[in-house]
Amino acid sequence: MNKAVTDGIDFMPPSFANGLDVWSSGDGTPGSDTYLNNPNAAFVPADQDFGAALEFLKTSATQRVRYMGDIPILPGCYLQIKARVKAISGALPSVRVAAWAGQAGGAALTGVTTTGASTALTGFGEVVEVTGIVSVADRMGVDMAWGPNAVFGHFGIDLTGPSGGVVRIDDIEITDATEFFLRELMDWVDVRDYGAIGDGNTDDHAAFEAADAAANGREVLVPAGTYRLNDSVTFQNRVRFQGTVSMPDAAILALTKNYDLPAYIDAFDDEELAFKKAFQALFNNAGHESLDLGGRLISVRGPIDLHAAVGNKDTFKQRRYVRNGQFSVVPGPNWTTDVVTSQGTYNLANSKTLTGVSNAANIQVGSLVEGNGVGREIYVRSKNVPAQEITLSAPLYDAAGTQNFTFSRFKYILDFSGFDQISKFSMSNVDLQCSGDCSGILLPPTGTGFHFRDSFMTRPKDRGITSHGEGDQGMMIDRCQFLSDESPLLAQDRVSIGLNANGNDIKLRDNRVTHHRHWAVLGGSSSIITGNHLFQGDGATNGIRTAGIVLMRTNNRGTITGNYVDNCFIEWANEHDASPEFASEFSFSALSISGNVFLASNCVPWFNFIIVKPYGGGHFINGMSVVNNTFRMIGGKIDRVEAIDTTFANVDFNRMQNITFNNNAFNNIDEEVENPLLLHHEEQSEQQVWNIELAPQLVFRGQAQTCESVVASGAIRDGNNDVYFGAPYYTARQGPNNDQIHLNWEKPVRGNVTMKVRVDDPL
Repeated sequence: MNKAVTDGIDFMPPSFANGLDVWSSGDGTPGSDTYLNNPNAAFVPADQDFGAALEFLKTSATQRVRYMGDIPILPGCYLQIKARVKAISGALPSVRVAAWAGQAGGAALTGVTTTGASTALTGFGEVVEVTGIVSVADRMGVDMAWGPNAVFGHFGIDLTGPSGGVVRIDDIEITDATEFFLRELMDWVDVRDYGAIGDGNTDDHAAFEAADAAANGREVLVPAGTYRLNDSVTFQNRVRFQGTVSMPDAAILALTKNYDLPAYIDAFDDEELAFKKAFQALFNNAGHESLDLGGRLISVRGPIDLHAAVGNKDTFKQRRYVRNGQFSVVPGPNWTTDVVTSQGTYNLANSKTLTGVSNAANIQVGSLVEGNGVGREIYVRSKNVPAQEITLSAPLYDAAGTQNFTFSRFKYILDFSGFDQISKFSMSNVDLQCSGDCSGILLPPTGTGFHFRDSFMTRPKDRGITSHGEGDQGMMIDRCQFLSDESPLLAQDRVSIGLNANGNDIKLRDNRVTHHRHWAVLGGSSSIITGNHLFQGDGATNGIRTAGIVLMRTNNRGTITGNYVDNCFIEWANEHDASPEFASEFSFSALSISGNVFLASNCVPWFNFIIVKPYGGGHFINGMSVVNNTFRMIGGKIDRVEAIDTTFANVDFNRMQNITFNNNAFNNIDEEVENPLLLHHEEQSEQQVWNIELAPQLVFRGQAQTCESVVASGAIRDGNNDVYFGAPYYTARQGPNNDQIHLNWEKPVRGNVTMKVRVDDPL
């Protein structure tokens, strides 16, 4: 920067040869004495050192020479005043640069320094050069700092010390010296000034660290070029990348002052690599708690192995957070599912292990396991190749013995499976654009508190979020959208699953879900599922529907409240049980379904909204509440809202307990049910035993197990039309299906009663 060049400002005073009438022997202000016609001063046209010069006799204690022109003082501009002086004869004085400071209106600016350092003349004919720098700014190297009120100045020199000597002065120069301060004025330092080469081969690591150390709060500039960094670099100052860097996978680039994905994209010029290096820094710098993707789209060419990206950690339990961006899949062979078929042996005594797996080395951790007697969402949690063993995420319900299993390893955009444990990890405002080519997220095998919120899982090929272990413990999914790639397909032909979990305490809240085979397959207990909209319909007439939510734990302790369950159903099963027959454990118990909207359209009439499916005999329901829900069918009717799926076994109706199924609304449902069942019965002719048919209003087509109350509605009369005041007793579980109650009277009577009958024993 030079104002003479950029703005055309001429700071240079005229030569003495142009006349001495503009050179003052005073302070340089208008009206001060000049050297024109001064008897003690003369213009010397030819000096052997100076050429033209001003010669005068020093006659006063401070002999001044000032240019009378107004030299402007500009913010950001640094003026250097330079003079060359030599003694000719007589006493030897001292010389210094000096000035008069002016402000707006022409008044003197007081309280500022107006002189530079003084230099003594020590011999005759010796040329001495003095300089001084004046500026608005008070910076190192400025001799006269005048502040923002300075507008102009009159510049020159002072001669001090003994008088009587003759002195000659060369033409005084005033130049813009801002370039001397350029490095300090600019808010950046250049890595090249500290030895960086930028040829892509030379290790510039030391130069980068030196530049950062020198920046001292300024920005570090990485100019055009490719800079090789063979070791980790941590910047304590902001960095601006015009060029790019390359590093070994294990080396960490930590940008502590501008830590976000756009900065890493500038550094590496590759969105996918930039994300890996930024994620690596996220897990290796305590100064970062979140990675802002900056709204950028990250083109992903293959699964991102996050454990490999971090490189130096197997376990991480500090809160970390990725937000505000989109991952977009680039189609290609990297997303092809790897499928291995292998023979293995399953033993009930070791319910999560396959043994004798001869090609265990080829089976990948995180693979889906399929075979006879294998339940939904069973994955390879780990493997022991020398022992030929595979550890499973959950037991198998009917696979004892040796058989062939299929292991399918889906490919995920974000793969955490290489870690041993990750806890307190969160993602928000992120769109995983799977595009029907791959799956979304594979969780670590252990961990707690994974949180996915305000995000999109868009068109996963196979799975949205997969847990192959217990890395889902306490997982929270809030305000997300799970959008299927299978919308054109019939419901029964879809294969994608939104998420699965094996751990407890899952929270699924306020999500929107479309057209998966299942949205959530939950193997743990104590889940809270609230405020979600699940839609799994299709355009078929008399269409088949699939489960939106699948619960795998019998003693469930779950809450399903305030959801919109649209063209799908809730399935409660126990297929993750190596011994699915009831033994001494809690059976189907502790599930609350309340305040939901259940809707279906154009379904087969045997469709049900709530299905209990035991995979072994002897089970029963012991603690279930279905209250304050609305059940509606449009485009036809269905038989009833609830059912027991007896594909594998029925329940023991005789052991049903603690079922509350009431205050629900039914629209276009043929068989409305409740428990306890309130009904009115009229016996028109005198009978000693009243046979009361309760089917099909008994919940789950159960047995009439208990009669809570019998109240006569009006007079009970005998054959003589006399009022009868006796009370009956009941016998339960009557009829071929045990779905009748008999009221037994002392004698034949007729009349009306109101009854409450239960399919369970509330005690």
